[in-house]
Formats: sequence, structure tokens, C-alpha cells
Amino acid sequence: MAVPTSKSTFQSYCLRALGDGVIDINVSDDQADDRIDEALQYFAQYHYDGIEKMYLKHLITQVDIDRATSNVTTTSTDTVDSSIEGSFLEGSNYIPMPSAVVSVLQVWPFTGTGGGGSMFDLRYQLHLNDLYDLSSTSVIQYQMAMDNLDLLEHILVGETPIRFNQHQNRLYIDGDWTNDFTAGVDYIIIECFRKVDPTTYTDIYDDIFLKRYATALIKQQWGANLSKFNGVAMLGGVTMNGETIYTQALEEKNKLEEQIQLTFELPVNYMVG
Repeated sequence: MAVPTSKSTFQSYCLRALGDGVIDINVSDDQADDRIDEALQYFAQYHYDGIEKMYLKHLITQVDIDRATSNVTTTSTDTVDSSIEGSFLEGSNYIPMPSAVVSVLQVWPFTGTGGGGSMFDLRYQLHLNDLYDLSSTSVIQYQMAMDNLDLLEHILVGETPIRFNQHQNRLYIDGDWTNDFTAGVDYIIIECFRKVDPTTYTDIYDDIFLKRYATALIKQQWGANLSKFNGVAMLGGVTMNGETIYTQALEEKNKLEEQIQLTFELPVNYMVG
């Protein structure tokens, strides 16, 4: 069996699975290409092998700071109650994100000017004085101290709120851009999930679920095309029955989507406490 390693070979595999080479598959190349793109999009959205956890590094630039500190006041009318009219700040406090990023979990500052890099930082002193020798202190007490510091930081300092939507390709950071960041010096570390790029990691085309799902989508397209000529007699007495092909493909697609939710989808993260 030829293992598909590109989009074109993957398309040929799906068409052969439907009988191409023996019978005509009445689907155009553009239609098959669209269905494969749809399958890849669904695969990245719901299959744990379609995404990867990444830690992206971003250097804060002067452009980022200028954009974040130049918010524009815009007048708007509430669509629910037309009597409510006011102004709001149109947020520009964002950094551009790659289109492959589907979600952002959290952001950490990684600075050379702030407390995180200072020798007078309390965490730095704990590392310096308490862990110079593992026999000098209990790891359990050290862990408890670090947990207590983390709690104090959440209470006294708090976390900088972030907002992200994958269709905007923008990571909004609702912080004090004037005082918290220094252009050309400060970095942020972004924990996120990113789509696996099939052009780089071609093994994705050999995933058994993706092959079956893309084949079902192309089959559904085939049935939709033939249903426009349903009941037409061809040479040899063969009658087109696109509705049957469409119905079979729809059932296969629904079963595969149920399977991906039960077997391959990442579990939902619940906030406790």
C-alpha cells in the first residue's frame, strides 16, 4: 500500500478507496481538495494528534508598546437596548499571533529588567541560600514555601488578564504596557496549542482517522453531485442513484465524528477551587 505523504497522494488514496480506477468518481479536483481541507480543519479542531502544545517566545518591541498605548475611543450604540449609548476603548493592546495557533493557555513574563531577573528577588534568594546543598533543607519545605509565594503573588500582584480568539490572530494582554514592558529587552513566553503543519509533518496524512474522514467527505460530495441527475439511465441500463451514496456517506461521517469525540478529543479542563 502506498503511504500518502502529501496532499496530492492523500487525495489519490481517498479516491482509490471510493473505487477510482475501476469506476468514475464524479468529483472535481477542486471539490476533493476542498473536502480534504475541511477534513484537516476538523482533525486539528477535535483530534489530539492534530495539535501540539507549544511555548512561543516573543520579544516586546516598541511597535507593540506604541500600539497598546494608543487606544482609540469609539462611540457605539448598544444593539440590545438602543437607549443605551456611550463610548468604549477599542483595544490595541495586542500582539499578532500565527494563524496556526488555536488556543492560548497562559502567558509568563520573562524579563531582564523586572523582579524576575533581579538578584534581590525573593525566589532568587531562596534558590541561592536554601538550595546550594540539597542536604541543607527539606525539599518538602521548599515546595511549601514556593506554593506560599505563588499564593501571595496571586493575592498581592495578581495575574495579567489575557484574551485570545483564533479567528482574530491577536493575543490581547490587559496590562500596564507603559510600565510593565521595556521594548527590545522584555520577553513573554506564550503557552498555547498549535495546529500540526501537514506540509512539515507529512505523517499526518497516514492517520487512519483522517483517511477515513476525508474519504467520507469526498463520498458525500460525490453523492451530492450525482443526486442532481438522480434516476438518469446510462449506457447498459445502469441508473444513477446519488441519494444512496450521499446517505451512506452522511452515516459514515456521523459515526466518525462521534468516534472522535469519544476517543480522540482532549478532555475538557475543569477549574477547581
